[in-house]
Amino acid sequence: MAKKRKVPGLNSSSMADISFILLIFFLVTTSMDSNKGLSRRLPAPLPPDQPIEDIDIKKRNIFVVKVNSMNQLLVQGDILDIRDLKAKAKEFIKNEAEDPNLPEVVMENIEYLGDVAVTKNHVISLQNDVDTQYQTYIDVQNELIAAYNELRNEYSQNRFGRLYDELPVELQKSVQKVYPQKISEAEPKNYGGN
Repeated sequence: MAKKRKVPGLNSSSMADISFILLIFFLVTTSMDSNKGLSRRLPAPLPPDQPIEDIDIKKRNIFVVKVNSMNQLLVQGDILDIRDLKAKAKEFIKNEAEDPNLPEVVMENIEYLGDVAVTKNHVISLQNDVDTQYQTYIDVQNELIAAYNELRNEYSQNRFGRLYDELPVELQKSVQKVYPQKISEAEPKNYGGN
């Protein structure tokens, strides 16, 4: 009869320590992606004892952009393709021809620039449906911000021969006063669509 051989056992007492060290190594060396989000500065909260005043905004100073649940844009009451939104917003913000249906143009004395015609009372009102896709929301935001960026670049190029980003900080602040970014977002509602 053949004698049975015993299989030697493995010493696994240090396996837990090795696993723990590897786990810590991967936690320390792995980088996590973080979403940046949209850069928006919220207004400071009102003091509790301050009364809330009604602000009278003329209809001509409001540029209404509605996005329904099917990701379609209704801009100033007309259906508009998202590719045309930037040009339409620029036309509204600038009001170069002083159209009575577009924002009021007023003369304002701006530091470093002197007297400049601005539409400082304009507001872009963005209203989304509760079922609007996030990508559409981001695309609309990008187009509206691009309109402001292009207007600032055009003004800087015409006035100083340089792009807005190439100007000193003081001049950038002055150009921002010519084209202040005013995008108001309403609480999402149900604007229709399936």
